[in-house]
Amino acid sequence: MPEKLIEVHNLVKHYPVYSKGIVLKKQIGIVHAVDDVSFDIYRNETLGLVGESGCGKTTTAKLILDLETPTSGQVLYGGHEATKTFHSGTKEEKLSLRRKMQLVFQNPYSSLDPRMTVYDIVSEPFRIHGHLTKEKWDNRVYELLKMVGLEEYHAERYPHEFSGGQRQRVCIARALAVEPEFVVADEPISSLDVSIRAQILNLLGELQQRVGLTYLYISHDLSSVRQISHRVAVMYLGKIVEFSDTDHLFDHPVHPYTQALISAIPIPDPKKRMSRLVLSGEVPSPINPPTGCRFNPRCPFASAACKAEEPKLTDIGEGHLVACHQEYLSKRA
Repeated sequence: MPEKLIEVHNLVKHYPVYSKGIVLKKQIGIVHAVDDVSFDIYRNETLGLVGESGCGKTTTAKLILDLETPTSGQVLYGGHEATKTFHSGTKEEKLSLRRKMQLVFQNPYSSLDPRMTVYDIVSEPFRIHGHLTKEKWDNRVYELLKMVGLEEYHAERYPHEFSGGQRQRVCIARALAVEPEFVVADEPISSLDVSIRAQILNLLGELQQRVGLTYLYISHDLSSVRQISHRVAVMYLGKIVEFSDTDHLFDHPVHPYTQALISAIPIPDPKKRMSRLVLSGEVPSPINPPTGCRFNPRCPFASAACKAEEPKLTDIGEGHLVACHQEYLSKRA
């Protein structure tokens, strides 16, 4: 059996909403950003996390990396409780775990300090973590730049002197500076030109094979998710509604939300006509999510059961998990 590197158990993140006031503020609601999310990521695997904007993808990543404190739930890294280490461990334990878990941000320009050269940006983790002696900084920086497809002379340049794709390569080099095992790629190609996206995806794949990285790849671009991911989790309004191997999910989507997302993928053939499942209405507010299935106000197949009872994420065969009453009813029939 493959080794589980990341284990997420019943992860919850709620944000309180307060009324306006200078002196007295009253809590008037709760934003259900992430609600009871569980999944595993195996070593050397890429797990794709997809869904519309605002569904909780980035918040889930932040909770795993302890950039946000979970309301409840557990995150295990290599079988050890990561959340507990980040909150009550020693400084050495926290830095050691932080080195193993890194993040590539969505916007490669805003995540780079414009006043720092590429050399300073890539070598900053050496100073913070102290895992490399200063005599080795130069060689390691140049090695990392070459690893991501840049040249040594790029080290003396500033972020504004690079294209979007080159800036994202710098971000990847910075993430690799501490030799991590697990990397969260939060929509790393969404701000790049289409011609550059394939290069970055290929780079991530090459680095995974070369260094043995494990990825959580977050995106709303399902084409890139299919290219790079081994398994895919589909989120809607803070909940995972479907989970399966990538090819199986794309070839046999079960949940209506997944079907709608896949049917919206552009087909590069003007003569080919595809039937599309178009969703009506807007995404409900996470402050007041619908009762029962959270997708029921937009689902064309919703029944009374969907509005009354929240479906559980259930295995329908071969590790394909779905949270949908319609699927269960058809199986029982």
